Amino acid sequence: MSNRWLRPVARHLDDDRLWHFDREPVARGVAIGLFFGLLLPLAQFLFAAVLAIVLRGNVPTAAVSTLITNPITFPPIYWLAYRLGTRLIEARSAGPVADVIASEAGQVAQHTGWLESVLYWVQTAGLPLATGLLVLACCASLTGYVLVRVLWRPHRH
Repeated sequence: MSNRWLRPVARHLDDDRLWHFDREPVARGVAIGLFFGLLLPLAQFLFAAVLAIVLRGNVPTAAVSTLITNPITFPPIYWLAYRLGTRLIEARSAGPVADVIASEAGQVAQHTGWLESVLYWVQTAGLPLATGLLVLACCASLTGYVLVRVLWRPHRH
């Protein structure tokens, strides 16, 4: 390979399963892309491509599947993940986590400014959001894999 940046991984990129659209590699690519698309807000494309290479999934499918989060879908997905994570954490604890976070953010806003209260809310919402994103990423990944495996119909020549 002539590109010096790709030379160390060139031998891994020669595998046909990484580029051909066959059922199993595409199913792996969709699962990987959905997982990283939902779990990571940054560099999801890169992580999906690398893991697709390692797990012999279809690289283009993995990369495209990360687009599940985009400027249009990002707010509802993160809202849903936060709500889901809050419910899961509340099920394991004694009180309503969302109410505590909102109350404390309001108290911070009274003593500082709105920016500080928003930053405080983001910091304290981290655990519910991360929990919800992890659950959504795992569920979407598994669902995407199964759907591709079940719905894939081979071409007949």
